Amino acid sequence: MQDQSKTRPTLRRVILVLAAAGVLGAAGTVAVHQSNAAVAACAVAPMAQAATAAAPAAPAAPAATIALPDFSQIVERNGPAVVNVSVTSVTKFDAGIPELGQENAPHAAPFSDDPFFEFFRRFQGPQQRRGERDIPSHGLGSGFIVSSNGVIMTNAHVVRDAKEVIVKLTDRREFRARVLGSDPKTDIAILKIDARNLPVVRLGHSNDLKVGEWVLAIGSPYGFDNTVTAGVVSAKGRSLPDDSNVPFIQTDVAVNPGNSGGPLFNVRGEVIGINAQIYSQTGGFQGLSFAIPIDVANRIEEQIIRTGKVTHAKLGVTVQEVNQSFADSFKLASPEGALVSNVEAGSPAAKADLKAGDVIRKLNGKNIVASGDLPALIGAAAPGDRVTMDVWRDGKTITLTATLANAADKLADAGKEIAPTSKVNLGLALRPLQADEKRASGISSGLLIEEAHGAAANAGVQPGDVLLSVNGKPVNSVGEVRNVVSKSAKSVALLIQRGSDKIFIPVRLS
Repeated sequence: MQDQSKTRPTLRRVILVLAAAGVLGAAGTVAVHQSNAAVAACAVAPMAQAATAAAPAAPAAPAATIALPDFSQIVERNGPAVVNVSVTSVTKFDAGIPELGQENAPHAAPFSDDPFFEFFRRFQGPQQRRGERDIPSHGLGSGFIVSSNGVIMTNAHVVRDAKEVIVKLTDRREFRARVLGSDPKTDIAILKIDARNLPVVRLGHSNDLKVGEWVLAIGSPYGFDNTVTAGVVSAKGRSLPDDSNVPFIQTDVAVNPGNSGGPLFNVRGEVIGINAQIYSQTGGFQGLSFAIPIDVANRIEEQIIRTGKVTHAKLGVTVQEVNQSFADSFKLASPEGALVSNVEAGSPAAKADLKAGDVIRKLNGKNIVASGDLPALIGAAAPGDRVTMDVWRDGKTITLTATLANAADKLADAGKEIAPTSKVNLGLALRPLQADEKRASGISSGLLIEEAHGAAANAGVQPGDVLLSVNGKPVNSVGEVRNVVSKSAKSVALLIQRGSDKIFIPVRLS
């Protein structure tokens, strides 16, 4: 959302910005021309013969033309169903006294507890310098009517902490809206206004989208109602660095603060996404915008309308990308899949015997190419669903089955599952953990990294890390590390624990 009363300087060099409050931009008209080249073919007579008449010129090839779509009918048909959402909220601040020398320093924007806030700045007013007090703030977003009796879709971050939500229609009527439900994990909220016979949008299927397809956004950037911008689908199934399970649609449609919650249309005038986020260095649009697929939003709306709440499925693993180094380390034919770096104790993954170092290649027969494909597929499932996974382990594929849990349920504390590991000619000085170190850290096995040099240090291994496994094989002695490394050709994958985090680090072998 955008704070209408104040602006705040952006503190990060590169930030992902929640598009809750606007873009002033007009879609430009691009003319594509192709010049015609007339190619003349002529016959050259031999020197010994008399000159003959030149062959007639070949007919010119027809010019290739690219017709740009006319979005006017889509706007005329759907514009009245796109609404402006105005939100009033109250935020408590306790800024305290600035540190010495910081009186003139820019203030950090407050963060939210929803999963987007570690990565997306909001347009909030500056914090108070002393004492805790309630500060009213006002923000703008967009939404669209999906039912003629007043059901509206928008983003969860648009109405987060809202005390009052006002929906304004294109005919200038205003209604106080109720928030029927909100799901921060997918950033979807459903509103209801008391009205009848309202215009509605037509919903499509985001799975049918193709990269390169034209799309159109309608919204209220910076409060400019029913602003229209257009572009193309840049990519599908994008994973963003947050805790969501959303396979975002990436476009180059101009989206700015205030477009949040507005619809993204295809050329048939069907809503195929909800504009939610932009990637920006400035806080404004820079060519990268992201929309929530409408198929995801439909599932959330159905749950909210039916039960008033949303449930999400959970497998219970932390995964990483499989790059070429990991593929070499685990002897994979291609760098594809989701590399399991941690298995939550008592989770469906643990019960299914998934282990750190496994690479999940398929889920219910669907290929896992990037690690983000896995949470997107899990997000499409429901608690209680059984899933079948093709898992790469020890140079071969095995099949495991898990029954997904409810992400809201707390899992039983079954103790931490640790995969120990070791090393050899990697520039590491290793020793076993002492008994008191095991008690203090909660790590039952592994090797403490006392020094890191050469390839391991270059890869990011640090003194104080605990080496848990090499290429997915637990190690408790330097000899075990040596044994695994000696069988590796190009690189090894070291599973280390740093503080409370576990992460695989690929180390190339010289």
